[in-house]
Amino acid sequence: MITIEKQYSLLLHNTFRFNVKADTFIEYSSTDDLKQILSDKELISEPYLQIGSGSNLLFTSDYKGTILHSRIHGIEIIENADDYVLVKVGAGVEWDEFVAHCVAQGWAGAENLSLIPGEVGASAVQNIGAYGVEAKDLITQVDTLEIATAKERTFSNAECNYSYRQSIFKSELKNKFIVTYVTYKLNKHAVFNLEYGNIKAELEKYPEISLTTIRQAIIDIRNSKLPDPKIEGNAGSFFMNPIIPRSQFQELQTQFPNIPHYDVDEDRVKVPAGWMIDKCGWKGKTVGHVGVHSQQALVLVNRGGATGDEIVNLSKEIQASVKKLFNIEIHPEVNFIS
Repeated sequence: MITIEKQYSLLLHNTFRFNVKADTFIEYSSTDDLKQILSDKELISEPYLQIGSGSNLLFTSDYKGTILHSRIHGIEIIENADDYVLVKVGAGVEWDEFVAHCVAQGWAGAENLSLIPGEVGASAVQNIGAYGVEAKDLITQVDTLEIATAKERTFSNAECNYSYRQSIFKSELKNKFIVTYVTYKLNKHAVFNLEYGNIKAELEKYPEISLTTIRQAIIDIRNSKLPDPKIEGNAGSFFMNPIIPRSQFQELQTQFPNIPHYDVDEDRVKVPAGWMIDKCGWKGKTVGHVGVHSQQALVLVNRGGATGDEIVNLSKEIQASVKKLFNIEIHPEVNFIS
């Protein structure tokens, strides 16, 4: 089923809650629907933008083109082995609904990614991650349609060129393919990943460690730190955590002995951007209609009546502060759309 709207408000399709409009808004429910849309050049106007729930988008103006939104649903087991299961999931499935389904079935691997907003298609594009787990750790293949030709193409995990918050769909193939399905490999025998953040401390509230309690612990942690976008517009973590040379990190330790970090490899270290932003004095600060969340400095918020440009300007000020104090450049993981 295909639905088409003109001059459509995107208020409910971006979590910053900016009331911008799209010239054309189209939803589709199947791969065949999407093929029909992409093959009919009179149906839609360029440029095209495929969106999920808008949790990683910052619109700075109305969108002069066509917004596409998937309603391809379904969670299908395509291989059921003794130790693992392969599950093919529609791009329009809400990510956290999929995680909840995995936990309910006893499939391990996705539980640390609980409560991340967005849809399954975006997980493959953004390589979402949290608490020591990334989508790339679970993805085996990504089914897509090429926008220019409406032809199907399947990408293996290796072909997706995954790295921290990156994929081929965000770089050389940006805006060239639309994800239709993602296949994940989940384990039937759980190996828990509890080393990041304060998961272990949160789990002390529970009588046992299980997929269910880990999921609930992470939900509780996220709810304590992150604002509800229905109340205060935001896109979750706005900046990526920078990865710097170990030699630079060791120099920073002389000035900031308590600087937190995570080892990436022998030569590189990941430093929490939120910690640096907090040290620069931004946590809880308000500038006009925008600000930084009081519980998590990685989150920029719409205090009410803000524009996308106000968020952009605030992000630039924060970047300049971090660069001045730490000599580290931090970069948004949110996509700016104009």
